[in-house]
Order: sequence, then C-alpha cells, then structure tokens
Amino acid sequence: MFDAQVYAPLFEPVRLGPVTAKNRFYQVPHCTGLGHVRPRAEAALRGMKAEGGWGVVSTQETEIHPTSDLSPYAEGRLWDARDVPALRLMTDAVHEHGALAAIQLVHNGNHATNLLSRAPVLAPSDMSISTAQPKQGRAMDKADIRALRQWHRDAALRAKEAGFDIVYVYAGHGMTLAQHFLLPHMNSRSDEYGGSLENRVRLTRELLEDTRDAVGDTCAIALRFAIDEMQGPDGMQAAEEGRAVVELLADLPDIWDVNVSDWSNDSATTRFQPQDGYQNEYLSFVKQTTNKPVVGVGRLTSPDMMVSMLRKGIVDLIGAARPSIADPFIPRKIEEGRIDEIRECIGCNICAASDALGVPIRCTQNPTMGEEWRRGWHPEYISPRKRAVETLVVGSGPAGLECALQLARRGYEVTLAEADPEFGGRVLRESRLPGLAAWSRVADYRLNELRQRANVQMFTNSALDAAQVAELGIPHVFLATGSSWRSDGLGRSTRRRPPQIKPSAKVFTPDDIMSGVVPDGPVMVYDDDHIYLAGVIAEKLALAGRKVVFVTPESLVSCFSVNTLEQYRIQARLIELDIDIRCNQVLHMVGDHEATVACGFSARQSEMDCASAVLVTERHRNTTLFGALRGTGLETLELVGDAAAPGLIADAVFAGHRAARDFERPKSEAEQDWFRREITDLREDAI
Repeated sequence: MFDAQVYAPLFEPVRLGPVTAKNRFYQVPHCTGLGHVRPRAEAALRGMKAEGGWGVVSTQETEIHPTSDLSPYAEGRLWDARDVPALRLMTDAVHEHGALAAIQLVHNGNHATNLLSRAPVLAPSDMSISTAQPKQGRAMDKADIRALRQWHRDAALRAKEAGFDIVYVYAGHGMTLAQHFLLPHMNSRSDEYGGSLENRVRLTRELLEDTRDAVGDTCAIALRFAIDEMQGPDGMQAAEEGRAVVELLADLPDIWDVNVSDWSNDSATTRFQPQDGYQNEYLSFVKQTTNKPVVGVGRLTSPDMMVSMLRKGIVDLIGAARPSIADPFIPRKIEEGRIDEIRECIGCNICAASDALGVPIRCTQNPTMGEEWRRGWHPEYISPRKRAVETLVVGSGPAGLECALQLARRGYEVTLAEADPEFGGRVLRESRLPGLAAWSRVADYRLNELRQRANVQMFTNSALDAAQVAELGIPHVFLATGSSWRSDGLGRSTRRRPPQIKPSAKVFTPDDIMSGVVPDGPVMVYDDDHIYLAGVIAEKLALAGRKVVFVTPESLVSCFSVNTLEQYRIQARLIELDIDIRCNQVLHMVGDHEATVACGFSARQSEMDCASAVLVTERHRNTTLFGALRGTGLETLELVGDAAAPGLIADAVFAGHRAARDFERPKSEAEQDWFRREITDLREDAI
C-alpha cells in the first residue's frame, strides 16, 4: 500500500540562497553529447526532466573561455555573448515546468586539449595534459589567474542573462582547474596559491566570492566539490583534506554539491559498485560542517533510500544524473504513487560511453533519451493506435519486450510469444553472470507493465514456426528472435584469415556459458567483442576454479569499456583472479589440447595449453522464421533488435521502441526522423 506521507519529505521546498527549489529532487550536471552543437536537443532533454518533476535541472559543464576547449566533445559553451541565446532555450524549457535551471561553469585546465582553439593549456604548474597527447600545460602566472577570475565572472553574468537560477563553481572529477589547484600532486607552486591547503583552496574561494559578487543577488551559488579522490593516502581523502576544505569554505556557497573523484568513481558501474547510495559514507559529514543545503549522489533509484538519507541528515537534496536519464519522471511517479513504474538505472554507463564517443546521449533503459527534439519522443506518452488490429511479437529479449510494451501502450492487441521457459532473452541470461544482476531490471520493468495490461497475452515455451504463426491469423508480426554467438572464431580480427578449428577441439560460445556449461581447463577466452561480456565470462570461469587465459587482439582487456569508465577495473579484476592476459594476439588455431595465436604486429606465432576455448567474436542473426514467413501475405513482417543487427542491449531496446512508434506510419514520414538535424547558421551576421 502506497503511503504518500512516507515520501512527503521529498516534496518539501528548499531555500537555496536567493531562490527556492520546489522539491528536493536535483538533477546534477551531466553531459549529453548535445551541448553547444545541438542546443535545441539539449533544451528539449532538460525540459523533459523538468516536466518529470525535478525541482532543479542542471546543464552540463560549460566552458567559459577558449583556453578551456574540450573539442571535439560537445559540452556547454559560454565563451561570449553569442552563446547566450542557445542557453536561453534551455532555461526557458526548464522554467516552463516550474523548475530551477543550473549551469556548471568550468575551466578545465590541463584536462582541456584546446584542439579547436589552439590556445595554450593552463595549469597550476608545468605538466603534461591529462590525456595521452604530446602536449603540456604551462604554469599560470598571476596575470593568468586574474584573467581566469575575470573570465569566470563574465561567464556568470552571461549565465544570469541567459536565465539561470543557480551558477556553479566546479572543483571535481579531476577535470577542473579549481580542483587542480587543490591537489598537491598537481600544484607545486610556492606562492600564495600553493603549498598549504589554505593557499591551495585560495582560487576556489576567489571564484566563489567573484561569482557571488557578480550574480549572488538573484542566483544561488553552488560548489561542486570532490571530497575524496578514492586514491587513499595518494590523494585527497574525505576524512582529511576533503573535510578541511568543507570547513574552510563552509558557508560561502549557497549549495554544496559533493561527490567523489574521478568520474569513473563518481559514476561507477553496478558491476563494480552494486549498492545504490554508495557515496553516502564519504559525504555524510558535510551536512554537519555547513549550514548550507547539501546535494549528494550515488545512483539513487530507491525512494526509500532517498527518504532515509533525508531522515539521517546525510543530504538536503537528492542528486541524480544517471537515474534521471533512465527515468526523467522519477519525481512525478513517486508523488503519484507509481513507484513500480520507475525505470531503474542499471548502471551500465552507456550514457557515459556516448559522451566519450562524442555522440548524443543514449540509455539502455530509456530509448527516448536524446530523442526528445530530434524525433519528438516522450518517455511517458506515445501516439495512440490508428486501427484496432492485432499484433504478434515473437521473442521476449530487450527488443521484443520494448516493442510489445509500446504497442500495448498505443492500444493494440499484443500477443507475446517466447520460446524459452522464462521471459527476458539475453538480459535474463547475462544478468546471471558475475556483477551483472542489475541487467535484469531491463526485463523486470517491462514485464511488470505488460502483465498489468488487459490487451496483452504472454506465452512462454512457445517456439513458433511459420505454420503456427499462420494459424494464429495475426497479420502484423514483429520478430525479435535475437542472435546466437558464432563458434567458428570468425570476427573483426580474423575475417581475412579465419582460424582453424579442429573437429575434435572443445569450443564453446557465450551462449553455452550462460546456459551453465563450465568447460574443462585450462580455458582460453578469446575476446573480439571488446565490451564487458568476455571479461565477465573469464571471471566466471576463474571463480569456478578453472585456469583461464584471456586472449585479445587489442592492447587492453575489454577495450570498449574505456568508454563506460570501467576498463581498468575489469583488467584489475582479471589480474586479481590470476588470469593469464595476452594482448595483441590474433586467434590462429584451436586444437585438441592447444591453441595457436599470432602477434597482431609481427604475426609471430605462439602456442598455449588449451583444453577448451570460449570464442567471443560475432553473432549469427536468428532469421529462420523471418525467411519462412516472407511472401506469406502478412501485412507487417519486421525484424527488430539483434535479429536485425546485433549490438548493445541499448541498441535492441531502441530498435524495439522505434518499431512500435513507426508501426502504421508512412515509411517516408518515419524515415525523415533519421535526418532531423540542427544546422549551423551561415548568415554573415551570425559569424
């Protein structure tokens, strides 16, 4: 039974300096890959959060000057007055729904590459820039510091002009000049900006004072501060210098937005940090040190956890980035007693990967994320059906479940047929691997909704052939029949020279491992997929007592997971499990008791003991039923998800969603969605 009084504290207004948030839900700054390049899409995305009930909606880090140029990544930009109109789109969209708009001003110091501006990189001391490029930042002199303060002040004034209610000073994530001055391993100065903590905190203090002087009459001043670098004694720790910084600046900002550093720790994946609210132990002291409101994060998805944090005095406002991406309507759903309808973040960090790849944001749980303007998609509403027709969805993996759910929401009669004994497809299978339990949320959310709808029939143990589909008499069929992992070793690294697999070799695929097979050791796991799966399989086999050799043609284990902020944790986990890691090796042969690999650079071959092999390379699309149904007179026959194009779970969910949205739309109209772009203004007076 829902008790509104239990969650009432979440909806109390909170005074933030000269402004008031209507409730305690605070979408902290997060990147979107839209930024200054796609301001209409950025505004629509943030406006959707405000519509969903967030009391404060922040934009991403916003560059204040060409010496903090993050190109090619599309973050916010407020270099001069010409950037104000684009940001005004965002504040107008947020204000329309009664929320406050916040902007995170930033100078990124030696984290900025300045590849577009070609400006010199600025840093507290002479040092290499933070990315692997042959480039160094120069130590800022007093004139540089005075200039920085003026740039920040000017940007704050422009932010006020753009309509922002909250203006940030940003000292976190290992990415900002204010934080760089705080850290002794980056700040080796001997003047009043270096040495003691009081000196190292001086720049942050001055930026706060300058910002308050410029806009503090109407705007709240927020400080985003990383209280712990998660480096133990080698970095700032919450219990020591982190606490001391809060004590030194206690009541200077109007809002303390506190987290841990760097980004990979602040946005840890559930594989390595499964607990929601995992940052509480680091930030719990802050509220006892300042009289100002405190915002905290930690992948907060549970309303009960949120209320508990308020009652324990840990925070005043519930901060969220990733949970607000997975479900922009969390506040409204809690307020309206629809807690079971929340799309919980699974902590996969596909959103972060989008930023790392320099493309618009996407989300595994929420396929509408980033599509609010480009396609006009709403996370909660979908156009009603055009005709009262029946639809059949075959397969209940992520694509099939999403397709069935959205067809049902549109009002169609939906029959969902699953060949296996349980619904969920690949997300169910993968969720049973080490560290991936949260993947099941993708299925749980959709199954919960489907089971409550009278226009949905669901069947397991229902493998259909063409004759059975015809017997059902349903004219509109969507095939989400998925894909199966190859066992021949063919993949991106072996396409020119396919590996030799001897007939007597014991070769397995991820499908075998997920079905419970534990091969004899030693086991070679060959990864030509490069995200999380091969590493998780290697971990599972090592935990089962098998000696494992992990082979990859890349130079890093699970190299794509650099983008999801977990690569170094994956490789460290395999090392901790005594897994033999062999990088830059291409599969050549798998035999009875041995395997041969070749160096990816020299082609020099080497052998290893190998009683069995697990090959994680490519997938076959399961299209047998599709082929049998073609030409049978069905009005609709469409492949969706991995059956159409194997990819990420996020890709499958998106494909299922789009198929349901586009059903009964003219093809030409649907295809236009691919091409709605924001075009640069080429008028002379716009330069």
